[in-house]
Amino acid sequence: MKKKGFYWASITEKTVLAIAGLFLILFLLVHLGINLFLLPIAENHQEIFKEAAHFMGTNPVVKVFEVILMAAFIIHIVMGIVVQVQNWKARGKRYAVYGKSYSSFGSRFMIHTGIAIFLFLILHFINFYFIRLGITEPIAGADVTAPAEEHFNELAIYLFSNEVLYSVLYIVAFGFLAVHLNHAFQSAFQTLGLNHPKYTPTIKKIGTIYAIVVSVGFTIIPLYYLITG
Repeated sequence: MKKKGFYWASITEKTVLAIAGLFLILFLLVHLGINLFLLPIAENHQEIFKEAAHFMGTNPVVKVFEVILMAAFIIHIVMGIVVQVQNWKARGKRYAVYGKSYSSFGSRFMIHTGIAIFLFLILHFINFYFIRLGITEPIAGADVTAPAEEHFNELAIYLFSNEVLYSVLYIVAFGFLAVHLNHAFQSAFQTLGLNHPKYTPTIKKIGTIYAIVVSVGFTIIPLYYLITG
């Protein structure tokens, strides 16, 4: 009975982890779509970015989702640690019998890439979220005289153009994210029961494409300003 209860608890934890992860995956697409307007992809790209940032920062529905997003981050991190610890314990027992692991690269290093991403998120939140709340001092040289949600573009461009270390860390973090997403995407669908010999290969390909597109999409922004700044 104890083993059965532990099994169902483990399944529940993985399901919560998968749902929170898929929510974050959708958020990344929205975030990327807005951030790309930091680049001169349209004549009025800065105005579009400011309008999008203003909408995201003031719309009451979006503000509710912001809370949900933060909750999803916390749940994903906590459940990820719990599941990883359980996996380490289970693998230890299996290794004693089989002596070899056949897990994928992404699976073996999910906790490591997750920690790297989390550390970068702390820096990212300090520069954008906490500064917006007035908890820390703004980055020197950035124009923060306008309403908070309207100067994100100026702050981002300043960081990418002048803070080389930040830009490098940003690019490296999204490299880790690519590895993390590639495994997380297919793993989430598998956890939710969408694992079939006919569809799983397609899901894996979509996950790989998604991981590459998102990571490359975010990294070209600092690269552009490093080169042109």
